[in-house]
This record gives sequence, structure tokens and C-alpha cells, in this order.
Amino acid sequence: MSTLPPPGEGVLPPPGSSPQPQPPVAAGLQPPTDTTIDTRNKRLDDGVNRCPRCGATEIQLRPSVGMLVCLFCRHEWAEARLDETIANGDLTALTGTTMGSGAANIDTGAGSLITMKCAGCGAEVVVNTAEQMGARCHWCRHVLTVNEQVANGAVPDAVLPFSITHDAAMAIIREFAGKRRMFADRAFVNGFKPENVFGVYMPYMVVDGNVSADVVGAGEVQTRRYTRGSGDDEETFYDADVYQVQRHVDFTVDDLTIEASSERAQMNAKQNTNNVINTILPFDTENAVKWNASYLTGFSSEKRNTDVAQLGPHLEDQLLSIARSQVASSLSRYDRGVRWEGERVTVHGTRWVAMYLPVWLYSHFQEREGKSMVHYIAVNGRTGEVMGSVPVSTARLLGAALTVGTVLEGIVIAILAAGK
Repeated sequence: MSTLPPPGEGVLPPPGSSPQPQPPVAAGLQPPTDTTIDTRNKRLDDGVNRCPRCGATEIQLRPSVGMLVCLFCRHEWAEARLDETIANGDLTALTGTTMGSGAANIDTGAGSLITMKCAGCGAEVVVNTAEQMGARCHWCRHVLTVNEQVANGAVPDAVLPFSITHDAAMAIIREFAGKRRMFADRAFVNGFKPENVFGVYMPYMVVDGNVSADVVGAGEVQTRRYTRGSGDDEETFYDADVYQVQRHVDFTVDDLTIEASSERAQMNAKQNTNNVINTILPFDTENAVKWNASYLTGFSSEKRNTDVAQLGPHLEDQLLSIARSQVASSLSRYDRGVRWEGERVTVHGTRWVAMYLPVWLYSHFQEREGKSMVHYIAVNGRTGEVMGSVPVSTARLLGAALTVGTVLEGIVIAILAAGK
């Protein structure tokens, strides 16, 4: 087996022997360390998120501007970007595993119910973090929000606020479904109500990395192409030189997003279409702000249930895909392609941040012939990118196919008649 010289250097050696398979090389993801960066929004540690101007606690997100607004005095403000405190510096200098305090391992014994002490009157208020991240004090009506990073995974390091409004999301979904209305299932069409779209914050891990990768395989350069036989028995053959190909690449990744909910990562195409969530990436995660539960007011959320160690294999898969893409430009001389037979990724350093990302979701439950299926249309809450699944009417598709077939048949007959 010969090694192909770099483009523009030397000449191709004579044809060599067939390549011998190379054993895959083990991946090199480093185990988590105790390096943790405190990302708590310490200004909100008392659980009472007050308007900085008037002190009121009636606060919610105004998506059109991505700002928090006080419902009492209408003052608007935003939390500081997380990048200003954690995601800075030279990525090539990353070593070991660093994580934000909101990305720390989940305490499996921690429950969803937490008790908060109202800073206004001293009463104790119970919040179910599985359903909401805030509650109103039943004595003094202060709004209490969960801003302490509890160990059950409900509070991340950062949140990327919605900037697409509910009305805008409705219009996007209406247009998306409208283009597919002709062949859509009648139950979907009759029950379609875009106003039922819900805003939800989805849990992700956002990863920076300092990485090296090695790949080895066999590449082919075609030397001759010819045919044998004739008619239906004609076959095409080719001759090619085979070379051993090895590549090494050093690279960094910035804000790589990985799903932190095991339920969303487990995609079952027979039961749901939640894989549409991945088609509306990317998000402008560099604009995420420090955690403030008031950004979730009026929206739902799903909490993270996976740790850094559990997401390691998913990260490796994505890094290897990036590595293959990085070396692709150096393989143009192998006109018959390259078959990778061994690969290794070495992660020198990573930085993990738990983050909530905004998604508008519309769902339709379909039950047919004893089988159930949930169809989703998803809209990126920042960019408006949309993708979804619309249930199809088999009868309408068949009818359209028969109609097209009849029309084509008529055209053929007309052409033949004109020929005579």
C-alpha cells in the first residue's frame, strides 16, 4: 500500500496492493474533573426578583425586544450575557473538563418540590419545579422565582430568551401548514388552530472544546474506465490505484449544542416526530444571559436529566463528524473516494454550560388503524426557522397520483394521434 503525497508534491506511485483494514482507535474523551465555575446570579439569591426601578415583582419577558419588563412601571432591562463571565478566552488553551455550576451532576435523590421563604412577609411557599419555576406568595402576593441552582437539574447556567412573539410564531406555522394543506389528513386540517402553539424552553448543554483527531483509511484514484458486453449485458468496469490515507487535524469547537433531555434525544419515528427540534438549529447561544426565572414567565420548560459524563459519547460522535469535514478539502485527488477504517478523537479540554433554548411547538395527535402518532411543528424562538411533520391523507395522495396518471395518458394519446 502506498501513501499519496500532498497535492502538488511528487508523483503518484505505481498501483499497490489492496489496503489492509486498520483497527479502529479508541476515542479519548477525558473524564470530568472538579473544575466548576460559579454561574449563579447572586443578585437573585433571595428568591425575590424585583424591578430595579420600582421594586415590584410582577416581571415577565417581552419577546419582541428580548427584555424583561416590569408590569407595574413598564421599566425594561436584561440580565448580563453569560459570555462576559464564563465563555471567554482562547479555546486552544482549554484543558481538562470545566463546567458551569448549573451543569453540575444531578442529585438523583433531589425532588421537584422545593420550599421558598418569601422575603416580603416570611411565609413559606412550595414550588413544583417539574411544572413551573415561580409562584405567588399567598399572603403578600410577591412573585417568588427559583433562581438558586437546585440539584435536580431544573436551573441551568443561562437562558436564551424568546425573540419571536406568539403572533409571529402563529403566522409562521400557519404558512408552513398551509403549503402542505392539499395532501394533509382531514382531521389535521379541521382541527388546525395555530393559536395553540406553545412556547417551551428546551434543555441543552452548550460545549466549547479543544480537540485533535486522527483518521486512517483507504483512498482510490481511478486510472481507467471501460465497458464490456453490449445491450442489456453491458457492464462498466474501472481500474484504480489504492493508497493508504492518514490525516491529523487540530481544531476547536465553539458553542456546540447537545440535547440534555434523554427523552428528546431518544427519537422514535414510529411514535413521534420530535426529531424536528434538531432541524431548526442553530441558536445564537452567544447571546444567552445569566439565569433569571422571570424569563420563563408565561412559558413552559423541560429540565435537564443527563450529566456531562452521560453526554460524552454524543459529543465524541459530533466531534468525529467535524473532524471528517475538516479533512475533506485535502481529499480531492481521490476521485473514487476515501473509506475511513480507523479514527480517534482526543479531547484536550472542554467547557460545559447548561442552557435553556426557546422553541415554539405545535402538536397534533393522530390515531389511525390502532396506531398513534404525535406530529410536531417547531419554530426556532430566535430565528423563526421552522420545520415540522404534517400527517398525510393516503386517499388524497392516491387520488392525485391517479389524476396525474390520467392526464399524462391523455397527453401521450394526443401526441400519438398528432403524429399520425
